[in-house]
Amino acid sequence: MDLTNDSYVIVIGTKNFTERYYRDKAGWLKVSARGRKFRATAEQVLNHVLPAVAGIKPNVTVKVEHRDST
Repeated sequence: MDLTNDSYVIVIGTKNFTERYYRDKAGWLKVSARGRKFRATAEQVLNHVLPAVAGIKPNVTVKVEHRDST
């Protein structure tokens, strides 16, 4: 089982939107609620994830999905 950063997808959302963050060969990638793709640094990903995990942003959920690279 692969447990590196490349094997996870971070999903942040509410009832109205969902954003996904995942890592590819070039670095982190954000897929917006409209499906647009943006490059992101690890610090930018943390700046979006940490407030949701800390409960500062109400009604925001964070889900981490594992994907096998087969």
